[in-house]
Amino acid sequence: MIWKPNVTVAAVVERDGKFLLVEEETEAGLAFNQPAGHLEEGEALGDAVAREALEETGYTFRPTHLVGIYNWKHPSKDITYLRFAFAGELLGHDPDRKLDEGIVAARWLTLDEVKATQARHRSPLILRCIEDLAAGKRYPLDLLVHYPA
Repeated sequence: MIWKPNVTVAAVVERDGKFLLVEEETEAGLAFNQPAGHLEEGEALGDAVAREALEETGYTFRPTHLVGIYNWKHPSKDITYLRFAFAGELLGHDPDRKLDEGIVAARWLTLDEVKATQARHRSPLILRCIEDLAAGKRYPLDLLVHYPA
């Protein structure tokens, strides 16, 4: 059997000193995450993060930089995630858009609030991605090449 990580994308968005997170229902209860999700077959990474941000928050997100690539194995599940985290800009918001199933709401939290809610984070990658963005980690999107089928 060939091992394969789960490829995910995440939008790391800061506006006016607050970071965009989603509050979502999980098997462990309500948790926080960045707008994030799985890469779909044939999808470019930038398109995936824009889609996930819209589906989970109602915000139109345009990725402008790669913040980092993170390899994380869930401590209690036999799952490894390979996360591509993107910084970008918000181009609009549809407050009436129906959000993905399980998403309670989009929330704007300060860095202190993000740190204070770590026990409810879906993974340690949430804070790490925010700290990397705050540290100025921004890589050009042309690092990522997508060859369509």
